[in-house]
Amino acid sequence: MLSNVLAHSTSVSLVLGSGGARGLAHIGVIQWLTENGYDIRAIAGSSMGALVGGIYATGKLEVYAEWVLALERMQVLRLLDPTFGRDGLLKGERIIGVLRELIGDCAIEDLPVSFTAVATDLESGEEVWLRDGRLFDAIRASIATPLVFTPLKRGSRTLLDGALVNPLPIAPTLNDDTDLTIAVNLSGPAELRPIAAPSVAMVNGNAYRQRIRAFIEGLHLARTADAPARGLFDIALVSMQTMQDTIARLKLAAYSPDVTVEIPRNACGFYEFWRAEELIALGRERAAQAFAKAGR
Repeated sequence: MLSNVLAHSTSVSLVLGSGGARGLAHIGVIQWLTENGYDIRAIAGSSMGALVGGIYATGKLEVYAEWVLALERMQVLRLLDPTFGRDGLLKGERIIGVLRELIGDCAIEDLPVSFTAVATDLESGEEVWLRDGRLFDAIRASIATPLVFTPLKRGSRTLLDGALVNPLPIAPTLNDDTDLTIAVNLSGPAELRPIAAPSVAMVNGNAYRQRIRAFIEGLHLARTADAPARGLFDIALVSMQTMQDTIARLKLAAYSPDVTVEIPRNACGFYEFWRAEELIALGRERAAQAFAKAGR
């Protein structure tokens, strides 16, 4: 029984799903796992899951956590580098450059943890598993959300966000020699109040959110006076999220991980990265609940 496995096993293959800012919950899940004696030996991640998982594999997750917890006090607009091309709003080079400086780059094959970042081939639509080369190049490819970030060229391929074809990449872990496969699904069922109401500081942070939104929508996506309440940017993100939620459910049905940590899909907005404290706490909470349920 699973309860017996959980009682003596520590080695883990960890699957980290996509979901924008909800991916900060991955930090809390990883913290809970390591604090409770689980040895993460392999990680497969898509989009934000690739970013958090790749940083964990370097041993610098707490450095990243401290940085993102302070994000609302930083000049985030300076991290956004608009492009005047037609294949995306942002180059993504500035934020990746900051992370390279903060974490340090390395070759994926030199990491102490097996790591796979999932991307999508723009031309063929194929799922691409990135298991070698520079870590942050792979992360940059995996987070290349259509409309938001420009695609990444890798050899002859043009790569986009892995969430387009596999938002919960369990398949790369199937041959791992580990005791448990744990999947963190950021497309879990919606809840009435998945996290606590925002604090006074978070309410004040709404102005920060509005500046980011105005900046992004100002890049050719601003709605007209006669447009509906949702702007084009919102509609595009919601549409992609709906697609990813459906694919994630199919992946969970096809490959059954030993433990699935469910993060509600309405836990926060796609780009609400200033809610790191709440989301990390949510990840810890839902990891504890998932293991308690699995151990019964």
